[in-house]
Amino acid sequence: MSLHTFLSRWHWQPDICRTQRVCSSGGRLRRRSIFAVGALVAFACVMVTSGVATALAAPSASSTSGITPVLAAPSASPGQPNFGPGVYIFNPSMPQSEIQATVNAVANQQVSNQFGTQRYALLFEPGTYGSSTAPLNFQVGYYTTVAGLGLSPNDVVINGSVYVHNQCFGANNCTALDNFWRSLSNLTINVTTPNFGCYNGEFWAVSQAAPMRRVHINGSVTLMDYCTPPSYGSGGFIADSKFDGGTVVNGSQQQWLVRNSELDGWTNGVWNQTFSGVIGAPAQCFPAQASCGGPYTTLATSPVTREAPYLYVDSDGHYNVFAPSVQRNTVGTTWASGSTPGSSISINRFFIAQPTDSAETINDALGSGRNLILTPGIYHLDQSIKVTRPDTVVLGLGFPTLIPENGIVSMTVASAKGILISGMIFDAGTTNSPALLQVGSGHARSDQDASDPTTLQDVFFRIGGAEPGSATSSLVVNSNNVILDDIWAWRADHGSGVGWNSNTADTGVIVNGDNVTAYGLAVEHYQKNEVIWNGNGGTDIFFQNEMPYDPPSQAAWMEAPGVDGWAAFKVASTVTSFSGYGMGSYSFFNQGVNIYAAHAFEIPATLPASSLHDLFTIFLSTTGSGGILHVVNDTGGSSTSANPDVPVTVVSNP
Repeated sequence: MSLHTFLSRWHWQPDICRTQRVCSSGGRLRRRSIFAVGALVAFACVMVTSGVATALAAPSASSTSGITPVLAAPSASPGQPNFGPGVYIFNPSMPQSEIQATVNAVANQQVSNQFGTQRYALLFEPGTYGSSTAPLNFQVGYYTTVAGLGLSPNDVVINGSVYVHNQCFGANNCTALDNFWRSLSNLTINVTTPNFGCYNGEFWAVSQAAPMRRVHINGSVTLMDYCTPPSYGSGGFIADSKFDGGTVVNGSQQQWLVRNSELDGWTNGVWNQTFSGVIGAPAQCFPAQASCGGPYTTLATSPVTREAPYLYVDSDGHYNVFAPSVQRNTVGTTWASGSTPGSSISINRFFIAQPTDSAETINDALGSGRNLILTPGIYHLDQSIKVTRPDTVVLGLGFPTLIPENGIVSMTVASAKGILISGMIFDAGTTNSPALLQVGSGHARSDQDASDPTTLQDVFFRIGGAEPGSATSSLVVNSNNVILDDIWAWRADHGSGVGWNSNTADTGVIVNGDNVTAYGLAVEHYQKNEVIWNGNGGTDIFFQNEMPYDPPSQAAWMEAPGVDGWAAFKVASTVTSFSGYGMGSYSFFNQGVNIYAAHAFEIPATLPASSLHDLFTIFLSTTGSGGILHVVNDTGGSSTSANPDVPVTVVSNP
């Protein structure tokens, strides 16, 4: 589909009508491999916010944490824990110029720092920041967490904007396709962007691994940066959030999941827009059609959810972590009618780890019954971090990144109830690991309490890209009743150590446990089946996949004799019940030879009728070769270089 075609279906808000000039720009939706060539450069096509940013020095060669100090740390409040140099905590009594200078300095370093080692958390204590006449506006770059420290999103109010724009790689080559690894959570934004021209409004132009959670936005919101063409995006994830003041512009976003939120409206769909438990969501409409727009996959309620834990400051100035409780068959936010259900945990019950702490030290703390906060930085692990006790919280600030040494598994999680793992990146090491994160031991499907499920939120995996690495699998789930909430497992298609025989990885996610529920599952470029689902009673709501770009030949990429390629999502033949909604697999093979996958999805034909809903495949570019021959098993037509950018759909199967 051409950019002009789908942009013509937008319902424009009055305050952005003047930007319709982008509708005339041609070209196709293309993935990041087309544009991520060579080193990233800092983009200069965004509006400059007020305040003078301080330049950041490069990290010293002796640095073990990978953190570069930005400015002098703001004065600590009484009782404020030591979160290390990568965490900046602001309060309303600070001069706004100081806050603006700090956030600008972080952005200036991080906006183009795709594979750097610096990590930051920008945290705002309860109160109001900025005003209608002097707003606080700043952008969010790589490896940056922006979060409020209130118990409710309404406790922290920013009059201004917290934004992400396209990155530009030359004229007419500005996209959001590589805008990964950043987050926004637990605050209210009264959108105030005077003199921003085309950039008027709250811009959140991101792709994978850039969640927005527990956010209340009053004002116009766009999930694409339409001010610099061609403006492609490949996101994204929103949960437990409310949008007041107008329709959310989806625009060029190829896919998006919105869960348990409230919308004023949604402009359009491209390939896969999925809504689960969302007030104001578009009506079910798949595939796209003139009568209802779309493509939209809409579930009235979410079957089982657990929101991410978060840090907050109480009325006495004491720090705590709030752990939300499990919810079932829900719609809308957890905080619309009062406090989010759950429990508070004093910061005194946490071990606050720094990147200089050894895995042994961290395990000693976990073994003694403490919870864990991982502060920003790179953690090189010579042994697995072992999470063994029920209801343990492991919370990452500023995208802490775990790298295994000597082929170990970076983290193992016991088959125990109520463990929460949230907000971190697992990188592969140079020696192959059997897995990067394992939940439950062995292949036995250990019993868990369904009323207190273990949950992974905003957990991301990389094989190569930042550094050379390999792992047989990224995530293995052996336990029952686990919730996966915003997972991106990525075998890198660009960056360091990338190649068919370099960043080797068979499978992104393996689910062996029963009654596992996944929301926002994205798995890309692995070399065999990218997801293998062996457990019964599983549910996946939204799946995004790209097959590997780089198989050197068909013979090198065969699931079995006579079966070309590997299915992206394979439900094992032993499974008797599984449900899937809004699931897409994309292909693009760039080695100059025809490479085919016989199927995008493989499921037992014995599953109950209509177990899978709203499936599709698509071939991404006319410059590639080969494609996918069938959508699910032998059902559905082909998406190949002969019909690029055309979704091939299956509404239900079997």
